[in-house]
Amino acid sequence: MDVVIVGGGIAGLVAARELARAGREVTVLEARDRVGGRLLNAELPGGGPIEVGGQWVGPGQEQVLALIKELGLATYPTYMDGRHLAEFGGRRSAYTGRIPRLSPLALADIAQAQLRLDRLAAKVPTSAPWEWDQAGRLDGQTFATWIRRHTATRAGRSFLTLITQAVFAAEPEDLSALWACHYVGAAGGLDALIETSGGAQQDRIVGGSQRIALSLADELGDRVVLDSPVTEIDWTDDGVRVELGGGREPVRAHRAILAVPPPLAGRIRYTPGLPGDRDQLTQRMPMGRVIKLNVVYDEPFWRRDGLSGQANSDRRAVGTVFDNTPPEGGPGVLVGFLEGRQADVASRLAPHERRRQVLADLVGYFGPAAGDPVAFIEHDWAAEEYSRGCYGAFTAPSTLTRFGPALRAPIGPLHWAGTETATRWPGYIDGAVESGRRAAAEVQAVLDVPARRT
Repeated sequence: MDVVIVGGGIAGLVAARELARAGREVTVLEARDRVGGRLLNAELPGGGPIEVGGQWVGPGQEQVLALIKELGLATYPTYMDGRHLAEFGGRRSAYTGRIPRLSPLALADIAQAQLRLDRLAAKVPTSAPWEWDQAGRLDGQTFATWIRRHTATRAGRSFLTLITQAVFAAEPEDLSALWACHYVGAAGGLDALIETSGGAQQDRIVGGSQRIALSLADELGDRVVLDSPVTEIDWTDDGVRVELGGGREPVRAHRAILAVPPPLAGRIRYTPGLPGDRDQLTQRMPMGRVIKLNVVYDEPFWRRDGLSGQANSDRRAVGTVFDNTPPEGGPGVLVGFLEGRQADVASRLAPHERRRQVLADLVGYFGPAAGDPVAFIEHDWAAEEYSRGCYGAFTAPSTLTRFGPALRAPIGPLHWAGTETATRWPGYIDGAVESGRRAAAEVQAVLDVPARRT
């Protein structure tokens, strides 16, 4: 066999598609009983799909938008009509447009902090942030330190903390300031990450985002093998022998692409062991932590009140909410997120206590009707054995400058994919597509005999 791919998420499936189209013999090994990785559809009352994993695409994400078109899928806009709700610095406001009603001092502080961040992020080389002349200074501090040094108000700090939780599913204290700047720069600026209209939350996929993975898997057919967790990889410069759990026969190939998050790649046993830099890197790249909540109602009642369903708060456990109603207009769905430290706390609650807390927050946003849903669909990504978190992995301080070059560098016959390795839109579906194509191209460059077989 030419190539074995570990991981049946978007990155692995895209890599397999590229290689199969080039005439290579390829197998995708997926540990779960499904494809999609961090993309997953659940079912609404009545049978329609609802996303419990990654779901949005937006302008500038050319790779995934082109793939959606190739697969014959369609998108539709996130509902945004009406007033949004915001609670910052002890003040509540309902507003339209981009900017909530805050004090002039708070707005000025947020604006100057975002301008600083965007200017800094624009200077980071997206393909090699560790090579930047300011990399060491930023990588040696947490993003929380950067926020404290460049904001003057509590509202400014609260805003950037909420943004960190919403984008990374982590706290500012958890991640390197360099990783934060790299991430912002790789998306084209903070607005691209946080905005709905014109930003990363603009559109959804008709039928749910997992349809991208399902369509790719349909095209690949029996090249995709489910229920095949990889436990060990024996490798030499000439090839790999991949051991599977459950007593299944090992798979041999000339090259391997590992299309799983760095923390999961680090849990596989390698013989011989990987170089120290690669191992140290995976030890310093934790996953974010999020519990995603789709709360379902007979109808989107908030729309009658002139509300968009979008809400943010720096004091509630559910700090970010969107209208997640299907395109046909019903049932009504509010999607909320318990992220970072809030997910830590909520995961320790009994399910009925967590539900009570979530509904109390939604009532606080939208009134008593929010307390009486017809369904409550939650998904804790940190509890998934083959994800261990969401939205993606990030680097702790002093990781990128010490071990960053190991993020994508092949090791013998081993190649690395996954959204965290992308140079544009890391952490997003678009980044996963980019990484799969890049890894496939690397393999193609070294497989000089078409359809070579063991």
